[in-house]
Amino acid sequence: MSHRNDPEVIRRLLTTTGRWAVVGLSTNTARAAYGVARYLQRNLHQEIVPVHPKAETVHGAPGVSDLSQVPAPVDVVDVFVNSSLAGAVVDQAIAIGAGAVWLQLGVIDEAAAARAAAAGLDVVMDTCPAIEGPALGLS
Repeated sequence: MSHRNDPEVIRRLLTTTGRWAVVGLSTNTARAAYGVARYLQRNLHQEIVPVHPKAETVHGAPGVSDLSQVPAPVDVVDVFVNSSLAGAVVDQAIAIGAGAVWLQLGVIDEAAAARAAAAGLDVVMDTCPAIEGPALGLS
């Protein structure tokens, strides 16, 4: 069975201020994660935590190299990694007690989505907050 995004979950995640751990976020301005993190921070007033092996500060937010280093609570783990790596990130999100995982546009892992849902996390997959937000009138 394939995952279906729940519009009410998307709305709640985008309209409730919280901490978003953005996995794959670096200072590389050419990457989608850079612009989406700025959108989350500026337009939706979300706290972002860059998660990248280089642990760089991005948009004024200090980075960490691993999800386990993100200060709790983590409301959403936003996944900007290749689909083949997404399962491990989702498993880490479950392990740290995140409230939700958001697999970005093109990041698809049905088994990981099912594991997250079974663990009680909200799951959004194969879409982007910077697409969904304006569609909901959240600019």
